[in-house]
Amino acid sequence: MIEKSRDVRTHYDKIREVASWMAYEDLPLPNLAVPFGMEKTPDVAMDFIMVGTVIDTAFTDFKTHVKFQMDYAGEHHSDSDAMFACLKRAMDNGYPVLDGKYLAKISRGDMEKIFAGNIAMPMLDEKLELFHQAGAVLAAKYDGRFYNFIKSCSPKLYDNGNGLVERLAAEFPRFNDVSEYDGHVVKIYKLTQLGYWQIYSGLHATGAFKLEDAQKMTAFADYIVPVGLRLMGMTSYSPELEKAINTYQMIPRDSRWEIEIRAHCLYATALLADEVNKIRPAGEQIIIPQIDARLWTHFHTTEWPHHLTRTIMY
Repeated sequence: MIEKSRDVRTHYDKIREVASWMAYEDLPLPNLAVPFGMEKTPDVAMDFIMVGTVIDTAFTDFKTHVKFQMDYAGEHHSDSDAMFACLKRAMDNGYPVLDGKYLAKISRGDMEKIFAGNIAMPMLDEKLELFHQAGAVLAAKYDGRFYNFIKSCSPKLYDNGNGLVERLAAEFPRFNDVSEYDGHVVKIYKLTQLGYWQIYSGLHATGAFKLEDAQKMTAFADYIVPVGLRLMGMTSYSPELEKAINTYQMIPRDSRWEIEIRAHCLYATALLADEVNKIRPAGEQIIIPQIDARLWTHFHTTEWPHHLTRTIMY
């Protein structure tokens, strides 16, 4: 579909140019992948990351374009960082937010208290329903815990249907992030991969979480990474799409524009990782999510407009 796309383009020459200097950056695994010291309790860390991933969607108000933010433990948090900080604050205050049995029946009132910030949490009703759905599966099959689900899977993302990504998409509908483009199914799997990436980057060094095919991860196609690619010239948009984004027009889920933005995000980041690895020595090779992290951390607080799509998938 990359060749057939009409409104988004990926520029290979620019990718090679960016790689020529980005290859010499550190490009670490994210330091905050498992936040708040939770790496000391790996089972709790896995539950925490996956519960947050269930509702890791839309942190900008669609009308005012203000980002969700809050302060916790003396630090200011924005976007998904703020959501995770809210969950930790809730744990501090005695809310059993890691228990699927609680999430299956969590009230809207509790949601409002847990996610109190500078603005009302965007898409709060959708997030409430996502907790209800995921919590019900956890309570029915895994004693309420994502940790038990992870233990029941193969230590691979893909393994003949028993891999971590495959099982998550099959058993939890909110993670089945696919779209149809010109009669073809496009599997983007943003959140389906992201939770595992956060757990892997935070816990793999301790041996608490084994992932045998991390190199099969793509970028996590969201609102922010496409902004970084666009501003650095690695992708470009048609005048019509550019105008729609810059004037804050809603771009519908599963529309051609939305699918092309996300697909080129996966394509461009994969090419960039390849070009970076051509330059770096054998012992310093990277995988695509490290490119994703480099772009997201530098651009997630930018004022540059990102596309607006009301969706639970990112």
